[in-house]
Amino acid sequence: MLDEADDIHPLFHGAPRTTEFRKLRKRIVRETREAIDRYGMVDRTGPRARWLVCLSGGKDSYTLLAVLTELQWRGLLPVDILACNLDQGQPNFPATVLPAFLERMGVPHRIEYADTYSIVTDKIPAGRTFCALCSRLRRGNLYRVAREEGCSAVVLGHHRDDILETFFLNLFHGGKIATMPPKLLNDEGDLQVLRPLAHVAEADCERFAAALDYPIIPCGLCGSQDGLQRQAIKAMLDGWEAKAPGRRAKMFSALGQVRPSHMLDPALFDFAGLGGTVPDGDIPADRDNSTDIPRLR
Repeated sequence: MLDEADDIHPLFHGAPRTTEFRKLRKRIVRETREAIDRYGMVDRTGPRARWLVCLSGGKDSYTLLAVLTELQWRGLLPVDILACNLDQGQPNFPATVLPAFLERMGVPHRIEYADTYSIVTDKIPAGRTFCALCSRLRRGNLYRVAREEGCSAVVLGHHRDDILETFFLNLFHGGKIATMPPKLLNDEGDLQVLRPLAHVAEADCERFAAALDYPIIPCGLCGSQDGLQRQAIKAMLDGWEAKAPGRRAKMFSALGQVRPSHMLDPALFDFAGLGGTVPDGDIPADRDNSTDIPRLR
């Protein structure tokens, strides 16, 4: 699929012909397709959807755009794609890089300017993190653009490591078990938020974007702040992975195999209703405590 120049999308021109890159690309494509299918991101029975694919200029969003475009190019993703970059007015932001790149690649796009940078720096006291307010303002503008463009979904480049880090941030600092869902309906109920890279490792996004020499634009706002809790979580996960390779994959797998009967939330499982007897063989899977924890005698 990458052998002939006329058989690939311009986003893949110049791709390395190495076996290593082919394996990397196939893995990312496979994992993206798995997420799209597993979480029902595409309604294949209804009208053709239009997705607003958000492009920040970072490695993750370039990977997202390239993989979704290839799936569409191959007829495997029946949606229309509109790439969108939100220029948030950050000083020294290279505003011409993404428009030139998208024009050169022949990708339909919209560049939107909204000075959220001034709002964030004005409202957030010195020494506090910008991320929460910046994200909220950015999301509001992207929702507006999606509605104006007739899109049914806002598609983000969050990957497996973002999801894991958010889980531990909520666990350690929010006191709850929650993370970024791969598919979410907004509060107004008119737009979906999708994360097709949910199964893809950050390291794979980094290798992919570097191999294709995409013009990376670093974040000059949250990326310029030190001491963020997310950075601490990332360092913790890096340490665990170094000591036990594959631990990230195991933890991510666990997020998709939750047993409500083995947690502590009575809103998710009827603990009060466990007092009765159930005929042998009729025990629902989520009420069976025998496989992991011995019954008390």
